Amino acid sequence: QLQLVQSGGGLVQPGGSLRLSCAASGETAFILRDNAIGWFRQAPGKGREGVSCIDSSATSTNYADSVKGRFTITRDTAKNTVYLQMNSLKPEDTAVYYCVTDCDPLGNWGQGTQVTVSS
Repeated sequence: QLQLVQSGGGLVQPGGSLRLSCAASGETAFILRDNAIGWFRQAPGKGREGVSCIDSSATSTNYADSVKGRFTITRDTAKNTVYLQMNSLKPEDTAVYYCVTDCDPLGNWGQGTQVTVSS
């Protein structure tokens, strides 16, 4: 079974930056390479929000309006890893972030990583 392993995240001050990583492991790691990958987030007391998505060839990306111009999604095929670079972070970006295959809530999920933006 595909396992998505996340890293990055943590505590940062407003205006700071963080980078999240989502890597595949296991015998089905090729599934990450061959599929779109998305990032979702869920803040305390709020619903799940789609943040960004990148297609398998990295030719198409999209972003939630709330993060456009601040977040960048990329993928490294050689490392079988998808990244979410988050700049100019705001307190409202505080949430648990998840990567998911196919940019679909029904896909395979990573374990989640906490991002806290606070002074």
